[in-house]
Amino acid sequence: MQRVTIKDIARLAGVSVTTVSRALNDAPEIHSETRDKVLRVCREQGYRANLLARSLSSSHSNLLGLVVPDMANPFHAALALNIELCAQEAGYQLMLCSSRRDDQRLENLFDFLYSQRVDGILLSSAADGAFALARRCLGQVPCVLLGACPSEDSPLRANTVSVDNYAGGRMAAEYLHSLGHRNVAYLGHRAGSSTHALRHGGFLSAAAELGMSVETVSSPFPSSTIESGSRLAREFLSGPLSQTAVFAVSDAVALGFIQVADELGVAIPDQLSILGFDGIEYAALPNIRLTTLSQNAPRLAQAAVRLMLELIDGGDQGMYTRTLITPTVIRRATCRALEPSEQVPSEC
Repeated sequence: MQRVTIKDIARLAGVSVTTVSRALNDAPEIHSETRDKVLRVCREQGYRANLLARSLSSSHSNLLGLVVPDMANPFHAALALNIELCAQEAGYQLMLCSSRRDDQRLENLFDFLYSQRVDGILLSSAADGAFALARRCLGQVPCVLLGACPSEDSPLRANTVSVDNYAGGRMAAEYLHSLGHRNVAYLGHRAGSSTHALRHGGFLSAAAELGMSVETVSSPFPSSTIESGSRLAREFLSGPLSQTAVFAVSDAVALGFIQVADELGVAIPDQLSILGFDGIEYAALPNIRLTTLSQNAPRLAQAAVRLMLELIDGGDQGMYTRTLITPTVIRRATCRALEPSEQVPSEC
């Protein structure tokens, strides 16, 4: 079947090629009836504009690139969906890629997206190496990092949009303390991640101020998944329980922990409370009802796309924007308040 061209559309609509181009680009100088007629013929003939060809003759492609570490992660999937919706509202299409947590693949994806003439690249990553890639983009294409947000005194600089991980860590400790928990575990901390460093630091800071004892269970795994949560849970629950609550670094880790606890006969929350972090959709299912801190994926997406559009319109001004979104405690069924008689004194 021969491909329909813009010349074919012009002939069938009885207008010039220039008029068809103006109709497809929603140019203000074309009459609305003519535009509707051209678009109707395009629909009838199944014509699709060649976005790459259009970008070669203009300064914008109306394409944004998004790179996430792992599409199997429900939070990254939710974030990608919300970014796509926000981009479409602004007249942009989204090119979605997964780095699979491979540094070399991530670099290759940056080169690929740049070759596709995207107007900007959004990178969802908690790894410090993401900042080097963002700096490499300077002067070439606007870049916004999601999830990687260093402290104010960090030498790493980039345009970032992130949940306030330090505040989230503090909120988690304060919430568990308000329920009477004094001996708790922090489950799944990973080295080499600014996100994890901030979240862990906030939790430990608030716990110290509140006189709580914290056992940090570090994770040797490259990602915070249900599987890694299950494996950490088997090790943690193999000995006697001195803690009354667990804060898991992600909802996925918390779900893996709950699964193993159920297998081992550890009742949640009667014997052990557990608090997650992310706010993924299926953690709210009736038979789970995980208490968690939501990252507010819709707000993150809106802020990231808004910042990207500002960078596209304003160009590279040599300045960096750091946007923090405060997480929200979602109270459900996996945490309970301790009776005064159950409140074991802190070991610290």
